[in-house]
Amino acid sequence: MSQELFDIYDENDRKIGTLPREEVHAKGYLHHSFHCWIARDTPKGRKILFQKRQDSKDTFPGLFDITAAGHLSAGETATDAVREVEEELGIPVRMDQLTSLGTIDYYATGTAGGKPFIDREKCFVFCYLLNLPLTAYRLQQEEVAGLYETDLEDAIALFEGSKSVISASGIHSVQENIQMPKIFDTTLSLQQFVPHKREDYLHVFKELKNL
Repeated sequence: MSQELFDIYDENDRKIGTLPREEVHAKGYLHHSFHCWIARDTPKGRKILFQKRQDSKDTFPGLFDITAAGHLSAGETATDAVREVEEELGIPVRMDQLTSLGTIDYYATGTAGGKPFIDREKCFVFCYLLNLPLTAYRLQQEEVAGLYETDLEDAIALFEGSKSVISASGIHSVQENIQMPKIFDTTLSLQQFVPHKREDYLHVFKELKNL
């Protein structure tokens, strides 16, 4: 099976080549990614959605993360990468439905499959106000273990440090055509989230609050 290819960039974000994913992460080459945060309005206020990464993921398994996200494959733009939303969440989305929040620089190191990785990304960040209940989503089982929503104000409080635990509702990924997902209640703490920079999380949350 051929490996996914990524375009790589220099410090001025000029393309300098194309390499396999594993080599990009092994050597820490700068590459591009797509982030889409989804929120919805309810009678109790605005909610923000998080996906829970599958336990089988090679990086940050089982942690809570951006609603939908993915790397840009070689030759792709952020417009092409909007496909990630439908792939992961089962919801078709057009780029003109999204609001751009600009870009952020992301850096992480760790171990995946027993091998060290250096992940350096320029992330194209978008948000989407989509008034659908959790049960309307059809999750990609290979990637997404569940989808959760919490009050946007509570998410801000959690990442600002004024709350240590917040309430959330969620659904687990289920096999297509076998059963409907059932909503359950749970709690979330900061330690359960992928360790993106707090200021990046808060920037997105506050933009969503004003959307």
